Amino acid sequence: MSSSSFVVDLEDHLFALFDQHRAHEKLAAYPAYEGMDREVLTAALEEARRVAQDVLAPANRVGDHEGVRFDGQGNVSTPAVFKEAWQVMAEGGWIAVDGPVDVGGMGLPHAIHTITQELFSGAATAFMMYPGLTAAAARVVHHVAPEGLKALVAEKMFTGAWAGTMCLTEAGAGSDVGANRAKAEPTGQPGIFLLEGEKIFISGGDQDLTGNIVHLVLARLPDAPPGTRGLSIFLVPKFWFDADGTLGERNGVYVGGIEEKMGIHGSATCTLLLGDRAPCRGWLLGEPGQGMSIMFQMMNEARLGVGIQGLGLAAHAYGNALTYTSERKQGVAVDQLRDPSASAVAIRQHPDVRRMLLLQKCQIEAMRSVCVELGLLTDIVEHDPDEAARTAAAERIDLLTPVVKAHFTDLGFELSATALQCFGGYGFIREYPVEQHVRDAKICSIYEGTNGIQAMDLLGRKLRLRGGQVFMEWMGSAQAVCAQAREAGLTGPADAVDKAIAQLGATAMHLAGLGGAGQLQAAMLQATPFLRMFGIVLLGVAGLQQAVAALGGPREVAKRANVRFYAAQVLPMATAIGKGIQGDDGAALEEGIFGAA
Repeated sequence: MSSSSFVVDLEDHLFALFDQHRAHEKLAAYPAYEGMDREVLTAALEEARRVAQDVLAPANRVGDHEGVRFDGQGNVSTPAVFKEAWQVMAEGGWIAVDGPVDVGGMGLPHAIHTITQELFSGAATAFMMYPGLTAAAARVVHHVAPEGLKALVAEKMFTGAWAGTMCLTEAGAGSDVGANRAKAEPTGQPGIFLLEGEKIFISGGDQDLTGNIVHLVLARLPDAPPGTRGLSIFLVPKFWFDADGTLGERNGVYVGGIEEKMGIHGSATCTLLLGDRAPCRGWLLGEPGQGMSIMFQMMNEARLGVGIQGLGLAAHAYGNALTYTSERKQGVAVDQLRDPSASAVAIRQHPDVRRMLLLQKCQIEAMRSVCVELGLLTDIVEHDPDEAARTAAAERIDLLTPVVKAHFTDLGFELSATALQCFGGYGFIREYPVEQHVRDAKICSIYEGTNGIQAMDLLGRKLRLRGGQVFMEWMGSAQAVCAQAREAGLTGPADAVDKAIAQLGATAMHLAGLGGAGQLQAAMLQATPFLRMFGIVLLGVAGLQQAVAALGGPREVAKRANVRFYAAQVLPMATAIGKGIQGDDGAALEEGIFGAA
């Protein structure tokens, strides 16, 4: 296996899915997954690995070099290899792995979808922007579109005949979605409106992969109130279409330009002009003023998806680094430095390289565990007959979504950079793929709500769910994992994680006290450090779970090493962050520290 190849340790995915989380046993209780036993699910993942390795990964580097092209007339071309990849994804049903079968989806469990998304995103992050957003937009259409559109449009998207986008951001508004100015005026036709405005940073805003593109656009109706309460959402197709899906005239939504970016060069990041060159029509989805609540269905899915992107990039970079350091021979073993006859060893044998490899491995495998768990929780939300179980699963997803989006994308960038370091100078040149991983990974902490916004969401909203009980219930479940690990003989790591959980709880109480005292700026100053602390503790708990699940199996030694290393080398950062937060230093809020305003 070349160190430039896409390397997948599928056995670790299967371990997380079956040995740790017992997915095949839990999913068997749901009629929707009847017959999907361990053998069937494993076969699906093996085929997904083949697609990732043989189709997507080869397209990734070509797409990065070729990029996308804008003709100046409102049309975007993608790399030729992307067309072939799209066809394979569409024909194989991979665009809608967990989509409803009756509208073209594969109907596989969400837990399987999380793994396929990791594999596909790791293999070709820029390409996966197109099918990823398409599937997420299709789910919104399937939930809220008028009956005459719902099945038709959703099936076109789930099967890959059409694509989809999410259009929120506007110049000058950025992350302040409530400042959006795009307008929608009634046409006199029921449910159809004329839209005017501009949207920026629209991923997949135009491309030549599909016959049509369905844009989900936030805009304001006449006399709508200010802020997010005044936003409605519209289905705006690139081409108008008949009741049977036959394409008609071009709608008035055109690309005004594309962005030249640091990474994800194969993803078309567009400025969209609505109603500038021709009338732009769209259907209202839901009721007036429901735009943000409907769009959040897609945004929450996208935020978890971006967290999985971070994991996929880190995992791919680690696989390349592990292969390279096993092949590359340089220097002798440190205990043979005085022996002139000693032979060069693979750099994987050098202590510092081993440290960097394990730093990647222990966090990647813990992130994978969390993502599989969230996939299973989504399956519970959709299929469990017990309302209490569905509610508890939905609350746990809500709590962890900002942590997964932010912490996993920060780690995606950091661990990709660590993988690059394992290559030395070769990592910095394009002969090897890790420099692309680093460039592609950086966007993940920025789009779908910057990680700073995720931290504010965690501190300002998610910790307060059900009066703080959702967070407390998570802490209780985490402490139960520690108790189980002690019984399994993992006393040292279990005690360390248990202590970190208590520190996390104490830090949350401290921040709640600041908020209760009206010191909101002081509290929000610590939002990002607190999210980082939560993420570190979360992965410590996941590592303990994995070590317990591996007892007596072929991965026992490796999983125990993971959690011991994590507890010794990574977990102490949570303690340090907690102390910093509770120190209440407000230097960053002082006037004059950055010069004149």
